[in-house]
Amino acid sequence: MTGKTMTVESAEKSGRMKRAASVFSGRKTLVVGLASTGLSCSRFLAKCGASVVATDMKPASSLPGVKALVDMGVDVRVGGHIGINLKDIETVVVSPGVPYDQPILVEARVSGAEVISDMELAYRFIDSSVIAVAGTNGKSTTTTLIGRMIEDAGHTVFTGGNLGTPAIEYVETGLRADFCVLEVSSFHLETTKDFNPHIGALLNITEDHLERYDGFDHYARTKFRLFENQTPGDWAIVNLNDPVIARRAKTNFGKGRRMPFTSAGVLKEGVFLRGGDIVYVQPDRAEEIYPTAGFKLKGSHNVENIMAAIAAARLSGVEKGVIVKTLKSFTGLPHRMELVRELNGVAYIDDSKGTNVGALDMALRGINGRVILIAGGRDKGGDYKALSKAVKEKVKFMVLIGEARFKMKDSLGGFTDTVLANRLEEAVSAAHTKAAVGDTVLLCPACSSFDMFKDYKERGDEFKRLVAALR
Repeated sequence: MTGKTMTVESAEKSGRMKRAASVFSGRKTLVVGLASTGLSCSRFLAKCGASVVATDMKPASSLPGVKALVDMGVDVRVGGHIGINLKDIETVVVSPGVPYDQPILVEARVSGAEVISDMELAYRFIDSSVIAVAGTNGKSTTTTLIGRMIEDAGHTVFTGGNLGTPAIEYVETGLRADFCVLEVSSFHLETTKDFNPHIGALLNITEDHLERYDGFDHYARTKFRLFENQTPGDWAIVNLNDPVIARRAKTNFGKGRRMPFTSAGVLKEGVFLRGGDIVYVQPDRAEEIYPTAGFKLKGSHNVENIMAAIAAARLSGVEKGVIVKTLKSFTGLPHRMELVRELNGVAYIDDSKGTNVGALDMALRGINGRVILIAGGRDKGGDYKALSKAVKEKVKFMVLIGEARFKMKDSLGGFTDTVLANRLEEAVSAAHTKAAVGDTVLLCPACSSFDMFKDYKERGDEFKRLVAALR
């Protein structure tokens, strides 16, 4: 951390936890889902004196950390949501991975319980300025970049949420920060009640998680809930280059002041691209020019991420010079268009975090030259035919893996030379064989990883290991 170090102050910690205890002491609560977020919420509620039942569909052997909850007095029910009496449950905290229409959640709402996400729970006890980033792609990079800019300006920052550390852990620990920069998923926004970031940024909306929603429009409306509680003193940063956002931005989606950005066109107020420069304009202020030539992050999608980050940082009081310095040193995050290696004139890029159709489209558009593409995994309901033009124009050879490989081949196999592979190792070997000088081998699955891997990180790490072993 380059800013001030966050400190734990006993008065602050006791004050925050006292407020939480005054709400939850003796309150009967249910936590659904016991991955890292559910574990954190269960622990927090137990420390507040709540009567906590925690449940997960998986067996205890697949849920590290459950024993610690039992030792704290949490009533843990695993292997299915069975035998849980919802009659007296007042609050249900649902983990992001649990579908909103899960029968136990439907029953809880019918019984009169309040059903909220961990983000909503944490927000009610956060007393720092909140910046929240939402969108289908680029959230983690933009969230991290904003946090780094504010840190480099000398402020204390908690950066987390859907990215890394659950927000409730900030509340629980008593760390004192000037700003909380949070990555927010559509899953969090499904149960928004009080959540209201002082600065909210919506990066883009493309097809994703459609197996969870009643169509794309439902998914898009959920993203816009980021702004619904904002007041005229808050800021809504929106990408006018995204057609879905541009169309909805014409409607009254909240009372926050809008700060638009676009990579196509000029704005009287906002952030836009002019030649090789990013231009930031606020009313009654001179233009600020940010030349992109020295920035480490590359690709058209990252230009938009940088625009949103500049807007959020400047609205938070960070000076231009600090922002430029951060952008010249920030190299991005693992598994997000990460250059793994160059071998015999071929670049190998790990974009394992590209888990939807929109992410793959952006990745292909951001690469110069021909692409050897490795894609596939567990299908998420996206329309692969939307990639037809990009694949036809950019992809020299395509290797498809995972459960979705047959569906992807039916949609895209006619546009380029395509083969199927049973394992990632086979895919990397086939890509390596086909690659020539100037080509880019790109892992960008456009699918989730859960058919073959624990998560996108494990998939990306395996890709890196295989690439490192190439001779």
